[in-house]
Amino acid sequence: MQDPCKPYRLMALNNAWANATLLSAMAGLDDAAFAAKRPGFFPSLKATLNHVLQVDLYYVDALKEGGKGQALRALPDHASVAALAAAQADSDLALARFCQGLTPEMLGESRITQRPDGAQPEQVERLLLHLFQHQVHHRGQAHVQLQSAGIAPPQLDEFYLDYDRAPSARAYFG
Repeated sequence: MQDPCKPYRLMALNNAWANATLLSAMAGLDDAAFAAKRPGFFPSLKATLNHVLQVDLYYVDALKEGGKGQALRALPDHASVAALAAAQADSDLALARFCQGLTPEMLGESRITQRPDGAQPEQVERLLLHLFQHQVHHRGQAHVQLQSAGIAPPQLDEFYLDYDRAPSARAYFG
């Protein structure tokens, strides 16, 4: 019988790898370049990637039933790539650990998300799918912003297939 939780574990690992790869490509940006105006939904790499982190923290807290809710979405922005990369790595590890502990029963459970207009129950499986989609969506925007900063954006779609798996992704498969 196939493990219905395995895709979520792999998506969490892909998420961590893609974030680390993207943030590594930005390592040379100083704080001013990180905060510089760029094309996109959010006006800078700093704003885009801090948004990603804040939403990650919010949903991981909901999945783990931490109870911090909206307060996590109001955290101050990280001003440097290094500070953001460290915080994102911690968040990615928490998400990967949550997914490692998933059971088929948990996928159908509800978690409470604290919204501005009150508590809203959501199914664990749907929260995870939304979180991964949110990540991909905004990493794509950051990809364009990175290119506008004069840095070649890294390939972020070489994780799953044996044929073209990036060497840096191989470590995530053991």
